Amino acid sequence: MRRISRTLRIAQVFAFYRLDTLFRELALPWYARLFFWLLPWRLIIPARKPQAERLRLALEALGPVFIKFGQMLSTRRDLLPQDIADELKKLQDNVPPFPGQQAQGLIEKALQKPVAELFSSFEVTPMASASVAQVHRATLLNGRDVVVKVVRPGIEHTIRKDVALLYSLAGLVQTVWKEGRRLRPVEVVAEYEQTIFDELDLRKEAANGSQLGRNFAGSEILYIPEIFWDYTRTNVLVMERIHGIPVADIEQLQAQNTNMQLLAERGVEIFFTQVFRDSFFHADMHPGNIFVSRDNPSAPQYIAVDFGIVGSLSPEDQSYLARNFLAFFKRDYRQVAQLHVDSGWVPANTNIDAFETAIRSVCEPIFEKPLKEISFGHVLLGLFQTARRFNMEVQPQLVLLQKTLLNIEGLGRQLYPDLDLWKTAKPFLEDWMKQRMGPKGVYRAIKQQAPDWLEKMPHMPQLIFDALTQVRRLDDNRLRDQRAYQAAYHEIARQQRNRTLLGVGLLAAAALLAEPALLDWVAELPLVSWVVAAFGAVLLLRRPKS
Repeated sequence: MRRISRTLRIAQVFAFYRLDTLFRELALPWYARLFFWLLPWRLIIPARKPQAERLRLALEALGPVFIKFGQMLSTRRDLLPQDIADELKKLQDNVPPFPGQQAQGLIEKALQKPVAELFSSFEVTPMASASVAQVHRATLLNGRDVVVKVVRPGIEHTIRKDVALLYSLAGLVQTVWKEGRRLRPVEVVAEYEQTIFDELDLRKEAANGSQLGRNFAGSEILYIPEIFWDYTRTNVLVMERIHGIPVADIEQLQAQNTNMQLLAERGVEIFFTQVFRDSFFHADMHPGNIFVSRDNPSAPQYIAVDFGIVGSLSPEDQSYLARNFLAFFKRDYRQVAQLHVDSGWVPANTNIDAFETAIRSVCEPIFEKPLKEISFGHVLLGLFQTARRFNMEVQPQLVLLQKTLLNIEGLGRQLYPDLDLWKTAKPFLEDWMKQRMGPKGVYRAIKQQAPDWLEKMPHMPQLIFDALTQVRRLDDNRLRDQRAYQAAYHEIARQQRNRTLLGVGLLAAAALLAEPALLDWVAELPLVSWVVAAFGAVLLLRRPKS
């Protein structure tokens, strides 16, 4: 019953915001176009606002799960028109909080103690509320200021219902729209499902935060708040409370004379350090999750929170991505095309010449601009969109990377409009490639793998013996198969000769019966002719030598 009411609510919002206009220009089958044309509210409800804005308002009206989906979808600029992607980017988690007393009850149930025994102070009124959880201020018994994050009660049930509906809608789009299969809406929903359910388990977020904290321990450019594991459960997370300036508050940053250029450049450095040094990057670095420390404005330090979404790259992806960037800025489009094939991002049978030409046509106009105006994020977007024409498969790890890069890049240029991203990134990439491919990198790889080699060394004689045994068995099996093949071949040949002789004999008998004169002629043949004929028959019936 609830699912039916939820479906009716979605239909109501669909009608009120005239989302049917989104389907007008799509290449739909005739029955789908007729369905949208016959919708009754077309004659009653006018579509006054731009369709991208109406889509955003509809998602806001449908609640937190759809808002979150819209936020995630806004990062998929490889799938969406520009105006819709820009409008969905405006979605915010302005979700009404649930009662503080209810949050307190959830905390006490999870930690199995009254709040008064856990904290010296606890603010029942939440300081912030989002789609999945809300946050309360508190102080530990030892005097440490903390924030307590609590997952919304019943949110998992709501998410499961809404995700099921999203799957239905995605399947419908993929069925009735010929472009739907290329855009892979079902895979997009699956990606969203994994992301949002990961956010429901606050232990995963805590583990991500701890890992980031270890990676940047003692760093002057990024600080990660401490996680208090004794107070952390699946639906409750207690973390050090930070006191910083929201990174989007430019006025406050300028009021304390923050070095904005260095702040922007350090943001880029943090991103590339996480991606290439650690292969573990904060993938939700929008302005709401980033603060700036007040301690040292001349050498500003970032503070990051909310670690529900992280990404990682394999060593192969790291290498190919760095080499792609370097080749792109050298305008070596052949290398860019070859790297896409070598990495497996596009099929091995791709026409390299055609792919190189397509990449050049997309990327060359970018170089008409100054380097500081070139967007790394849009470079990636252009490459991926071009590669999709050559059957590039969706690479989820690269989608997260592109989303994060766009966030960092937009933030950096907001802080310091003259930021030259390439000037900041190129030395880092070149140094990373040198460390990875140079003598130090080789030595480090040998040093890292040496314990495994030493552990396996005593087993090497047995492994070599087993390998040689397997090779000998392969030879024996191959010889047995060859003999079986030859025997079968000879048997088939013998049967074929027998059928040939039988056929010739029957034809000869038929000829003799049909013409008695032939019988008299055969009877008069000399003895030597019969001997030769018998010898020839023996030769035909004899099994050939192998």
